[in-house]
Amino acid sequence: MTSDSLPSPPPGWTLSEQGLCRDFTFADFSEAFGFMTRVALEAERRNHHPDWSNSWNRVNVTLTSHDAGAVTERDFELAEIIGRLAARPADDGLGAS
Repeated sequence: MTSDSLPSPPPGWTLSEQGLCRDFTFADFSEAFGFMTRVALEAERRNHHPDWSNSWNRVNVTLTSHDAGAVTERDFELAEIIGRLAARPADDGLGAS
């Protein structure tokens, strides 16, 4: 998929040379870690894993399809899911608000 044929990034995401990127901020470390756990489970189901880092209440996510060497539709699909996971509280009380 060429950059000309890519859709617009989902809300909150930016498209950079590194990939599809977004920074998330949560109330505390537990919320950030809970979010990362939910994303990890979904990413494993899809066999499509983010590059990310965590520092206390912040999670920085970059999506790119390493096998394609570029951002693909799979990245946009996972970005939409990650956005929804960040927006909804988890049943265990560890979700973002």
